[in-house]
Amino acid sequence: MTFHTEYLTFNTKNKREYINITGDVEQILRRSGIQEGMVLVSAMHITAGVYVNDAESGLIRDIDEWLERLAPFDPAYRHHRTGETNGDAHLKSLLVHHEVVVPVTKGELDFGPWQQIYYAEFDGLRKKRLIVKIMGE
Repeated sequence: MTFHTEYLTFNTKNKREYINITGDVEQILRRSGIQEGMVLVSAMHITAGVYVNDAESGLIRDIDEWLERLAPFDPAYRHHRTGETNGDAHLKSLLVHHEVVVPVTKGELDFGPWQQIYYAEFDGLRKKRLIVKIMGE
């Protein structure tokens, strides 16, 4: 079994952003040379997430609005007593989750129709990392 690891770095212009990273993950997969296996894509910060869904702008806005309804910014979060103001970002990350695993078949990401990988940033405007670890043969 072979392992290949690379990192992606983000410094978003907005507090919340949804970035399609499918092409980046595909490039890393090609560099790995792995033909059969799995790709783990994981945010390395507790105020970000990774998910698989459709790359349709209306859906992305719907997801953002849904997350804001479920975990709205609220100055009363206990977490804010620490001096932070990103309690909602932690909750949004829990809803989206921090990682996905995608199968690799014949050197390609083995997606269903319309599936894409997204990095979801909920507390941006600063440097953050994501790990892509590919395992297989």
